[in-house]
Amino acid sequence: MQHARQKTLSTRARVLTGGAVLAAVAAGAFGTVAASAADTAAAPEAAAPVAAAQGSTTQTTHLTVDAATDAAEAALEAAEKDGRRVSVAVVDRNGNTVVTLRGDGAGPQSYESAERKAYTAVSWNAPTSELAKRLEQAPNLKDIPGTLFLAGGAPVTAKGAPIAGIGVAGAPSGDLDEKYAQAGAAALAK
Repeated sequence: MQHARQKTLSTRARVLTGGAVLAAVAAGAFGTVAASAADTAAAPEAAAPVAAAQGSTTQTTHLTVDAATDAAEAALEAAEKDGRRVSVAVVDRNGNTVVTLRGDGAGPQSYESAERKAYTAVSWNAPTSELAKRLEQAPNLKDIPGTLFLAGGAPVTAKGAPIAGIGVAGAPSGDLDEKYAQAGAAALAK
């Protein structure tokens, strides 16, 4: 039977090997610190923020999260009173979703449809039932990404400018969806 012989290093060899490893690690660390210091020294000074000239900016009005939530809840409550299972979405002026509520039993398609109706209403600052009628003259409108030209979207304005859209989807007809979206918009007028 053969036994593998394990070679052991003498104490002196271990000390020398350990010292060499320690020296290599220290040299690497020193090189990293030196390189970092050189990068910092060579880095240009950070540019100061530039202030926009007066007259080159505009201010916009936005619906608060609380107001958007109130509008969505009012639309959902109006639908529930009629026994309808819907989803409601409120988007800001830029079409970004602020609030969505999916009513109990609402269909899976209603969530996205509500968002798209809200987006469409705020984009054109018009109820989506009116916009759906425009498809007769301009059928390519329906090809614009993110839009849905079906009744159920209502715009919200402040000082004559659109600030939000409310979309409802899931009722048996677009007319009902839009009735509930209008109920949400009306809650903001109180």
